[in-house]
Amino acid sequence: MNWLALLGLDGWVARWRAAVIEGAIAAEDRLDLVRLEWAEQKRRLGLMVMLVVAVGGLTVVTLVLASLAVLVQFWDSPQRTMVGWLVAGTWLVLWAGALMGLISVAKQAGNAFVLTRQELAQDWRDIKERL
Repeated sequence: MNWLALLGLDGWVARWRAAVIEGAIAAEDRLDLVRLEWAEQKRRLGLMVMLVVAVGGLTVVTLVLASLAVLVQFWDSPQRTMVGWLVAGTWLVLWAGALMGLISVAKQAGNAFVLTRQELAQDWRDIKERL
């Protein structure tokens, strides 16, 4: 004997069962999205660490060569001066490029989990509308 059918609760139980299944599927989708975004975030963080090391190393080289260029400035030959400043300028351009790359990656890292946050916000709006 089916007591739920006799009491008229079988429709209510079916709706709850469907809602739970739908919620489980939605939760699984959200977890997949989080995994994908976490992989992207790890890639960005790895690139950021690599660029921090590059900027640090190039900063040291730039300062050493800039100091060398200043010293060469006071030597006898004008060719040494030009070469010293060209070398220092080259290192400065490389350092600026690495710094711009670092800033670009840092800005992108600030937007972590955007899709997950948007999806959860939409879910929350849907839940509030149903209530």
